[in-house]
Amino acid sequence: MLAKHKLARINELAKKAKTAGLSAEEAFEQAKLRREYIQAFRKAMTDMLHTVTVIDPNGHDVTPKKLKESQRRRFH
Repeated sequence: MLAKHKLARINELAKKAKTAGLSAEEAFEQAKLRREYIQAFRKAMTDMLHTVTVIDPNGHDVTPKKLKESQRRRFH
């Protein structure tokens, strides 16, 4: 995930945007940090999904084919 100091800066800029407004440099920094955050979130979500196996109530593996193929490519 994103470093704590970067998350703190995102929050700081968001608060400032609501109260005093942001300068052009701060708006650029905020956009850059948000892109980093979204990229890190997507990577974490993808990594988590690669560990998922779906089992139905009867105990059968019903993991979607697309996910199985992605897991196979990632781990082989």
